Amino acid sequence: MQTREMLARLRRVEIRARGLSNEVFAGEYHSAFKGRGMAFSEVREYRFGDDVRNIDWNVTARFNAPYVKVYEEERELTVMLVVDVSGSRTFGTEELSVKNVMTEMAAVLAFSTIHNNDKVGVIFFSDRVEKFIPPKKGRKHVLRIIWELMSFEPAGQGTDVSVALRYLTNAIKRRCTAFVLSDFIDFSGGEPRFSEAVKIASNKHDLVAFRVYDPREESLPDVGLLRLMDAELGVARWVNTSSRRVREAYAAAAVAREQALRRVFSKSGVDWASVSTDRDYVQPMLKLFKQRG
Repeated sequence: MQTREMLARLRRVEIRARGLSNEVFAGEYHSAFKGRGMAFSEVREYRFGDDVRNIDWNVTARFNAPYVKVYEEERELTVMLVVDVSGSRTFGTEELSVKNVMTEMAAVLAFSTIHNNDKVGVIFFSDRVEKFIPPKKGRKHVLRIIWELMSFEPAGQGTDVSVALRYLTNAIKRRCTAFVLSDFIDFSGGEPRFSEAVKIASNKHDLVAFRVYDPREESLPDVGLLRLMDAELGVARWVNTSSRRVREAYAAAAVAREQALRRVFSKSGVDWASVSTDRDYVQPMLKLFKQRG
């Protein structure tokens, strides 16, 4: 894609993402994702109904009247986007590839973040951590993230979500909200290793996952011989899709992957949603936000 086309696409993504973040997600984001806790604001005279546990006894003794401490939500968040940039994200058509849907979703999340005066950063990963952009505020920073999402070419070929989660745990010292966007097709090292990484990361951070997939990853059409390419390994093979046994095995493997993902996230209490590239991603995101709010 030429630079001029990239800039035009960047502008289109920005317009859509900003519109959604301002008009659709603004209130849902604020209620779904809390700040770090409650911070002291002021001391004022006691009013009927105030919690007596908040009485400031030193000030009360000084003025010979009850005073209470007032707390406010410490609103500012750090948000990290942990995005799968492996070869499998190119699966699908040009406009509806996993990569493009992930890019738009990440853009909506990033603009929702800065709309609430929070900081946003990003971790790109394949079978390794490919890039880390520290969290900052501002439109220019978000546009840089979107540009990188559109143009980045990974050095690694496979996918290892566990590596990204361990990096997140070590690199971000204070608690953050982390959105993990991946197709979660492969758990490198197996389910136990992935489960342990999720558990450790979710104990420190507020982890939210979006599984973004193309529907053809879940079922094969009956079209005879079909050449399938492993986008991560660069290996192609011919598959006889006319064979019911082949189609059923392919579908069963997809079901098993999703069940494993469900087990891992449920065990660690991680909120997550599946987003198909042939459907609008807004509704699954809104549904998850409302469930959290």
